[in-house]
Order: sequence, then C-alpha cells, then structure tokens
Amino acid sequence: MDLALYWPKESEDLQVIVFPMCGLIAIFTKSPLTMLQADAALSRLFRRGPDGEGRWQADGIFLGHRRLAILDLDLRATQPMHSACGRYVIVFNGEIYNFRELRRGLEAKGEQFRTTSDTEVILALFAYEGEAMLPKLHGMFAFVIWDTVERKAFAARDPYGIKPLYVARVAGGVALASQVKALLATGMVDPSPNPTGQAGFWMLGSVPEPHTWYRDISAVRAGHCLWIDDGQIRQQRCWHDIGSVWRGAAEVSPLGLSEGQVRERVRAALVDAVDRHLVSDVPVGVFLSGGIDSGALAGLMKERGVSSLLGVTIAYDEFAGQHSDESPAAAEIARHYGIQHHVRKVSCKEFLGDLPRILGAMDQPSIDGINTWYASKAVAEMGLKVVVSGVGGDELFLGYESFAQLPRMVATWRYLSKIPGLQGIGGQLADQQARRSGNARWRHAPLWMRGMAGAWWLRRSCLAPEAAKAAMGDEWPPMLADFSPEKWIDDMSGPLAADLTLALAQIESTTYLRNQLLRDSDWASMDHSVELRTPLVDAHLLSRLQPMLSRFHLFRGKTLLATAPVMPLPETIIRRRKTGFAIPVKQWMADDLAKNGSWQAEVAGHAGV
Repeated sequence: MDLALYWPKESEDLQVIVFPMCGLIAIFTKSPLTMLQADAALSRLFRRGPDGEGRWQADGIFLGHRRLAILDLDLRATQPMHSACGRYVIVFNGEIYNFRELRRGLEAKGEQFRTTSDTEVILALFAYEGEAMLPKLHGMFAFVIWDTVERKAFAARDPYGIKPLYVARVAGGVALASQVKALLATGMVDPSPNPTGQAGFWMLGSVPEPHTWYRDISAVRAGHCLWIDDGQIRQQRCWHDIGSVWRGAAEVSPLGLSEGQVRERVRAALVDAVDRHLVSDVPVGVFLSGGIDSGALAGLMKERGVSSLLGVTIAYDEFAGQHSDESPAAAEIARHYGIQHHVRKVSCKEFLGDLPRILGAMDQPSIDGINTWYASKAVAEMGLKVVVSGVGGDELFLGYESFAQLPRMVATWRYLSKIPGLQGIGGQLADQQARRSGNARWRHAPLWMRGMAGAWWLRRSCLAPEAAKAAMGDEWPPMLADFSPEKWIDDMSGPLAADLTLALAQIESTTYLRNQLLRDSDWASMDHSVELRTPLVDAHLLSRLQPMLSRFHLFRGKTLLATAPVMPLPETIIRRRKTGFAIPVKQWMADDLAKNGSWQAEVAGHAGV
C-alpha cells in the first residue's frame, strides 16, 4: 500500500516528530536487581514497542522502555532520555499534543533542544517547573522521571487515564509499568489475588481502578501524580479531577446562551480537539462504525486537511442483513465524506485461532475489547500505525439511552417512595421481576433507585452482589458483606454532581469509560503496535465544553456532535438506532465461552496468562 495516499494535505512542517507510544518499566529497590528480571518485563512489553528497546540502570534503579517508531526515529530521541543538564531521566508513554507550543515557550527562555520529540519537552519543562508543569500538558500520558541529584522519582498519569500506569510493591521498594503482566514477569511481585478487584470484575465486567486482579499491584489513579523516595511512595495527590468539571458545570453555565451559540462553541472546541489529535508526520486512519461518534470525527478530519482518509470497519457474516451490521451505514458515511473505506470481515475460524493471543494480550480480564482488537488488527494490516477512535462520544454527549431514562426514574422513585406502603409494594414487584427475568439485581431496585449511583449500578452491572459472591465462593471479600453501590461509585468517581444527568455523565466517564473502554482500547490497539487516539476523551476539550454541559440534554441523539462538521452527517445516520460494538461470540462459542451467557469465567481463567 502507498502510505503517501493517506498523508495529511497540509503539514505544519516536514521535520520528524518522535512520539513514544510505547511501554515503560521503572524499578526502585534496595534489593539486588538482576537483568533477567528487567529483561522479562521488557519482553512482556514487546508488542507495545517492537521497534526498539532502551534501558538505564544505576544503584537500585532500573528504567526500561520499548519504542513504537512512528517515523525515522533518531537515536538521540530514544528512551530512557536524559535531560540536557543530565540531572533527570525519563521513560514516557503517550503523546503531548501541544508540545510544539510548550517548546516555543521554553526556547524563548533560552532552552536548546537536541531532538524534535515531545519527551524532551516534558523533561525541560519539569526541570523548570517541577510537578507544577502538569496542567500545561495536553495529551495522553504516563511517565516516570528519576532525579539523579535528589535520588527520588516522580510519576504522573493523564486526567482521563487514557494511558495505563501500574505500581507494585516489590522487595525493598516499588516498581511501575505500563502493564500488570510486565510487573508480574519480573518475578518480583507476589501474584496473590486481590478479592476486591476480582469482585469488581464479576459485578462490572472489568476490574475497577485503583484495584487490579492482584493484591500487590494497583493502578496509579487517573489524574494523579506521586513521588517515590527511598523505595516508598510519598505525596500521592490528584492534580486533575475530571469529575470536578461535571460537578461544577451547572454553576458556570452562562445565562441566555442560544441554541446556535451552543452549537458554535461546541464546534469550535471539537475542531481544536481534532486538530490536536492530527499532529503527526505519518498517515492517520479512523475506526469507522455506522454511528455518530466516528462519523462526525471523520467529517471533521476531512475538513481539517486529511487529504485521503482511510476508514476501517469490522463486519461479520453472521450479522449480514441485520441492524447489528454496521458496514452499510459506515459505507454511507464514507461516501458522504469521500473517505476510502475498508471493510474487514472476521470469521469464527479466525476468532478461535486468535483467541489465545487475545487473552494473552488482555492485561486484566475484561468482557469487552475484542472488536477493538480486530479493528486494530485491520489497521495494522493496512500499514497504518495511527488511528482515531470515537470512544467517549456517548459519555460526553449523553448518547446512551440511560441518559434519558435514569434521571427521570430516580426523580420519580424518590417522590413515590415517600408514599406510605409503596416501598413495600415496590419490593414485591422487584422480587417478582427478579424471578421472572432470572436477574437477581432487580431485588435491589427499590433501594438502589433512590440515587444515581445505585441506579447506574442496577443498569450497568453484570451480576448482582449475591451472584458474584456465589461465583467467587470463599474468595468473596468480607469487607463487601454490606454491599453499597454508593461506596464503590464514590471511590471511583468522587462526590457526584447535584444534577442527575450531569452526575450520570460523571459516573460513566470515571467508571465504564475509564475502567473498560479506555483500558480495552489500550491493550487491544497496542497488541498490534497501533497508536489509538481519542479526540472525544480529552480533558482540555471537557474543560472548554464545561459551560455548555448542562445544556447538552436538550440536544437529543448527539446532534451537537453530528452537526459539528461543516457538512453534517446524513439524517439517516443521525436517526439510526444505536448499536453496540458487537461481536457474534454467542453464536461462535455457544458450547464453550458463552456458557451461562457470560464471558467472565473464561476470561477470568486467563487473567494470569
């Protein structure tokens, strides 16, 4: 394939840009550290960065990096990278989209750069400002910086948690990595299970952060940073909470803003976000479903100068002629915007052959992510290394049916439950529905529907607490004897917005989006060495939209997003009934993986692969 076909029409310049979309490992210990341990971790990160490997070691310190080369990487830009002054050493995974602007500001202060990488910009900015630099970084990132003078390390993660970063207790210190399995591969981490994290998986279909499947490994929380000194984690804090944006949205909404003004401001913010995510010197593709999120992004990408955009759609013969088949709608979008369209069909035979690799790539058990894995496989087959995804559109623009249903249901039940005797009647009806449907969650409806946290749990969870307890047996954690959705949501999302719709958007963004969609997007794309970008999951975009967020419920069907391109999406796409990113697994695995209609047991069994 001629990659020049997909080159942006207008590039800022022709200099090489180095983006380290890769994998990192950092170990800080007082115990002896062998290279075999470090090599094992780097080997586990191979697919995240198959184009190169770097390492740096000092007394009790090891920094390792696997690199995904975007274009003609200069050896000067390899990692671990040292600052110009020699004091700091960094390993970094992600992209800083505004690095050129930050670089110009540093050059105005006299800073000289040896590379064209965003990694060096982070180092230079840290040398000037320390952790105060974090709000200036617009992008997706996880990094660790070692200070050779103070002999302490600084680590940080982006506000949404797009890029993973895990920390583990090891003998005499701590270790950090881009993957849970990389930490396990060192042999330094106790693989004992974490019952709370595993209970979360059984109930939600993914392991909720900061928990992982293992007791001694936890996720560095999204939007958090920490210092490591003398082998101990110190001064861990939240530097950016996206939940606070949702909580404060109603208070900053300007009075008298017309519908047209809302549309104009939303479009301007989206154009800026798309522009940032197109910063690249390599071709950029797009996951093209038949929906609004990817379709609108494709339209914006075309109008922002991508001359010959390639849209990739996954299809299955089992869905042919059904609403679940997104390829006809995707083809309509492709024709509408003049996009080259590639439909990649996946068969049962291919799926069964790929399943061991898929489960091996799945860093922690998940009931989702398979479609993204195949979409990434298709992108890699086409010779592309960078792809844009519409993930996050439903959370930002209130696209799920629950946004129309749950706030009304909670408000109604709060009112009705005050009527004497109705609470008991509600309990009887809930018990009947639980028996009729075979879904034990209904028994909790009268209690959970009093608040948005419980209502969300009722709608989104996979298993009721008692069903999850039965699945785990003696491993069920005693601390969950008195289960409370509110406690779980508070731990993941923080205090909720007073407005029910905003509260639901906050929950979705800090739970399902973070723990499942973004995590699955990361492991599934990186297993094919593909860099996945998420313009609709962007803390800077969310902050710009904050004054309008409380008005979004007035624009049903994500019309704000659908009409953002100069050439809006076709009405047939806007009105099209929503479909999930589905895969016909029940048809394929009726006698195997789909036992009891659930993926959990099979996937959980491969958690340590």
